[in-house]
Amino acid sequence: MKKIVVVGLGYVGLSLAVLLAQHNSVIALDVVKSKVDMINRKQSPINDRYIIEYLKKPEIRIDARFDAKG
Repeated sequence: MKKIVVVGLGYVGLSLAVLLAQHNSVIALDVVKSKVDMINRKQSPINDRYIIEYLKKPEIRIDARFDAKG
């Protein structure tokens, strides 16, 4: 399993993060704290049924962060 960083959690960034997290550990960075908090709660800030479904799966490993530390 690889560790991958995705910067930006808009529609494209979040879609990529979810796709990559199916077989990798993903760190997702964004400057909008509310988006980061939602993703860490397995909730999508974007109204997309596939993203919503995939975020709920336990095997999806996304660690959303507000900054790049850690």
